[in-house]
Amino acid sequence: MTTLKKYTNPLVNLSTCQLVNSFSRQLVNLSTRIFVPLFTCLLVFSSCEERKIKTPKQRGYFRIDFPEKTYQRFSGNYPYSFDFPTYSTIQLDTAHNREKYWLNVQFPSQKATIHISYKNVKHDLDRFVDDAHFLVFKHDAKAEAIKTQEFHYPDKQVHGLLFDIKGDAASIMQFYITDSVEHFVRGALYFNVPPNKDSLRPSIQFVRDDIIELISSFEWKK
Repeated sequence: MTTLKKYTNPLVNLSTCQLVNSFSRQLVNLSTRIFVPLFTCLLVFSSCEERKIKTPKQRGYFRIDFPEKTYQRFSGNYPYSFDFPTYSTIQLDTAHNREKYWLNVQFPSQKATIHISYKNVKHDLDRFVDDAHFLVFKHDAKAEAIKTQEFHYPDKQVHGLLFDIKGDAASIMQFYITDSVEHFVRGALYFNVPPNKDSLRPSIQFVRDDIIELISSFEWKK
């Protein structure tokens, strides 16, 4: 005769506390499987959002409309003459240390002035040339570079040297002109605004062309 074994449900032997604990562990495991990946995704998206780099806007400057280049002749009772722009004016130098034949070429729209001084040479040309170089290199502390350009017009006995002072120097362009015997003229360009090579770059180039015209058209009076 076959003896039948009585089936006993394992859960029947578990106490109520054990059942609750088992059920709680199952809920925790389920929550971990669901919420941990979800939280990880949210953290990744949040990190990506925070890593967006805000590119600063480039600083802009007002556009300058320059006048058409036309020139007129300056002469008068001076030992020299040259061409200067019709959109500029010539005024006598009013500095307390001014000397004879000193003048200013003013550019109102660019707020710029070319200060021109004159010296009569009496076997002391080297001194005037050295002074001109000294006044240029006074701006060396603010200059990024100083470039030079020579001009020679032997038929007019006009010889010149132009200094381009790069950077935020107070005077960004100077020059001198001489016949190597009797006359010496020095010029210095200043802007009546705080030095800023970026904002002034268009105006500097515009006035530079006028300085080149001044030098190339320069003549001594006999």
